[in-house]
Amino acid sequence: MAKNKTQPTRRSVTALINNIDDRQKRADAKKITAMMRKATGARAAMWGPSIVGYGRYHYRYESGREGDFMLTGFSPRKQALTVYIIPGFKPFESLMKKLGKYKTGKSCLYIKRLSDVDEGVLEHLIVESVKHMRMNYETK
Repeated sequence: MAKNKTQPTRRSVTALINNIDDRQKRADAKKITAMMRKATGARAAMWGPSIVGYGRYHYRYESGREGDFMLTGFSPRKQALTVYIIPGFKPFESLMKKLGKYKTGKSCLYIKRLSDVDEGVLEHLIVESVKHMRMNYETK
């Protein structure tokens, strides 16, 4: 059975954040770090070379494939801060309407700057996402 490509590593979260060239993006990453730590109660861990993840959940597909992945996380990419809302956005439509300026993928929320969104709504979205995961999956 194939393993997930994105696995926890021993890389330094602090080094990743401190090496962000853009001062505002670095400050934004630190704020998101605090939001996610508060929402999960978990310490940050690197998942692959550029994703900061919090907590874990265990999934099992009908195909028999199973594994562990982070409850939530983010990546300070050059184009945008990518926030991982693992359950996707459908359960949180009312929050998304209040969030501000963003783009989404399946479970990726792309934000250019935190100033583009309502930080309180973002924090609430992260908290609700983590609650959803804990209610629906075995979590650590």
